[in-house]
Amino acid sequence: MPDIDPQPTVAQTLERPDPKLPTRAEDLPWLAALNPQQRLAVTTTEGAVLMLAGAGTGKTRALTSRLAYLLQSGRARPQEILAVTFTNKAANEMRERVEQILGYPAAGWWLGTFHTLCARLLRRHAELIERSPRFTILDAADQTRVLRSLMDEADLDTKRWPPRVGMTKIQGWKDRGFLPDQVPASSQDEFAGGQLVELYQRYQARLTTINALDFGDLLLLCLTLLRQHEDIAARYQQQFRYIMVDEYQDTNRVQYQWLKTLAAQHGNLACVGDDDQAIYGWRGADLSNILDFEQDFPQAKTIRLEENYRSTGHILAAANGLIDHNRNRLGKTLFSTSGLGEAVQVSIHHHYLDEARAIAGQMEGLQQLGLRLTEMAVLTRSSATLRSIEEQLMERGLPYVIYGGSRFYERKEIGVALGYLRLIAQPNDDLAFERVVNVPARGIGNTTLIQLRQAAREHGLSLYQSVERLLRGEIDLPSRSAKSLVGFFRQVESWRGRSATHPHPELMEQILEESGYIDFWQAQRTPDAPGRVENLRELINAMAEFETLDAFLEHVSLVFDSYQESREDAVRLSTIHAAKGLEFDAVFLPAWEEGAFPSQMTQTERGREGLEEERRLAYVAMTRARQRLFISAANTRLVHGKMMDALPSRFLDELPAANTLWFEPSGFSGLGPSGSWTAPIIDAHPLPAQEPPDSPGRRRLIARRQEGPAPVFRQSLPAETFRVGERVFHDKFGYGKIEAVDGPKLRILFDKAGEKRVLDSYLQRAK
Repeated sequence: MPDIDPQPTVAQTLERPDPKLPTRAEDLPWLAALNPQQRLAVTTTEGAVLMLAGAGTGKTRALTSRLAYLLQSGRARPQEILAVTFTNKAANEMRERVEQILGYPAAGWWLGTFHTLCARLLRRHAELIERSPRFTILDAADQTRVLRSLMDEADLDTKRWPPRVGMTKIQGWKDRGFLPDQVPASSQDEFAGGQLVELYQRYQARLTTINALDFGDLLLLCLTLLRQHEDIAARYQQQFRYIMVDEYQDTNRVQYQWLKTLAAQHGNLACVGDDDQAIYGWRGADLSNILDFEQDFPQAKTIRLEENYRSTGHILAAANGLIDHNRNRLGKTLFSTSGLGEAVQVSIHHHYLDEARAIAGQMEGLQQLGLRLTEMAVLTRSSATLRSIEEQLMERGLPYVIYGGSRFYERKEIGVALGYLRLIAQPNDDLAFERVVNVPARGIGNTTLIQLRQAAREHGLSLYQSVERLLRGEIDLPSRSAKSLVGFFRQVESWRGRSATHPHPELMEQILEESGYIDFWQAQRTPDAPGRVENLRELINAMAEFETLDAFLEHVSLVFDSYQESREDAVRLSTIHAAKGLEFDAVFLPAWEEGAFPSQMTQTERGREGLEEERRLAYVAMTRARQRLFISAANTRLVHGKMMDALPSRFLDELPAANTLWFEPSGFSGLGPSGSWTAPIIDAHPLPAQEPPDSPGRRRLIARRQEGPAPVFRQSLPAETFRVGERVFHDKFGYGKIEAVDGPKLRILFDKAGEKRVLDSYLQRAK
């Protein structure tokens, strides 16, 4: 296939640097705008260079300036530069910035993601990998479909061994650079009865037959091509005189090997990254790539970018103090010349709903000070934690958007679970029936549904009623389809019967287990699967806040029907992973509790390595804040539908006292009758670095952690003991009298709002 590079510019046609182009840094005025370390990173062009760029230190500016410097100084022609990014967005931004510096289009250079560049190279040499140049690149669904067909041919049980799990394992081998005959015995397990390596071999053969590659192949086969064909490797090694890669800390092993192979001749490999922001180990990123850079390239120069242009001094000092507790790091200290700013504010709340309400109140306060909602963000370790924040923002009429995802009740897994609940509450809901009848798969496909719909129309029935007639023999369907539908019907009927005697959160838990839906997500090995399981557990927590199933379903319907989303000025809600690269004036970091953050599952699976990645994740979260940073934890939180006692995160211990202000609300969690936050959280006075504060809240936290080992979660007791007949006050429903007490759940007859079931943490004794 012929090359498809754009037409070369005048500069590209030069056989050697144009003597008219400037070659000295002082002849390029735009270099004067860079700080000394950035300028050093730009002008150190020869040999291996590691640009260790901390958060907010202008690494994109330094990287694009380096590219422009290579071109404008005449050191390289465009086609002699290979620049690798992790996203197409980053590549486009880099191109625009370089062209802005140069003042003309920079066509001809190799700029793009790893996968884009490898696909471009492979299409040129497709015949050498037994493909034609127009090969197809399979998406995840197609990959799983191919593997499923191979497992079916081998008569393997795809329910016992889900193809998605097998595909994840195969992609993991590819990320580590293993072809089927190179997979080490230590990496094999009993999946598919120990036949996965053989399936991998057959999978690769099938892709060859259909002229296709998957994303893992793009890198693995490109590397294999260079290793097996020395003439082709030599061609590209000679062509790419300068290689640059962004976000180097996120590279996996095969990406590292590909870069090292291409840089073998000239050795001019410049890597930009931050070991303190390496947060993707769970998806194959290899931290050793950046930690061992100087060992892998003995003549390498490491240039640290430490002057931060984003955050205030207190925020940076707190983040530095936290990340210093990691052992596996190269080490750097971010600093700011813009002043200390406000101290990081840490709050310990009695109840997680108090935490959510406090955050919403703080946002209103900041809004009154003139800060736009779009400059505020809530970042959490788990997307499930956002649910209570969403509820409070909606209640106060504060618009919000979920960055990189859907709102809680609109998420795929939540929609399916709600479908089950809707079907139990109203079995003639055909939309709910169709949503859940084959989720997880029960062998009820589209053909069966079409036949069932036709029968329902002929008899004037709902789909559920039609299945009931099918059970009585009054409607005919193929026997296999009928058996599956009847099994589903009986299961739903069982749940409907229990709905009259079982608490609805408990019923939801039973549905998730007995339907196999929770097992379905737990069996997946995709990056988002654990978060989806957490969201389903959080749904049970949400239901516990309502007295009946009908009340909960009405709440979900009405609150979202009345909510008008505004993207022009709206709070950003996001997981920390999705927020990497973003920044906001005010950042809220809730749920800093042991077991939640750091994640207990990550620590269990990966030990100290996992704990250090969790700490890096906390560091990334903190360094998203420009002016104000609020960190909070709750003493009690709903876990799997039960109110549990949570221990504050060890990360709170690790925050430097000199850079934090601590608040531990007493009584009704610092919330007055109007629901406003009463602690002095706005315009806090900076704390002098040489005089560490000794706040009561911090002393209590330290004392509590020194009591000795404690379980991550313990059954909680109410902070106050309320009795039947007492008069109480609720900030939304007003005054009322307690009619019944069930642990933290109270049934109250309010003077104006009528009977409601509420949690004890929302109440004050009437004065």
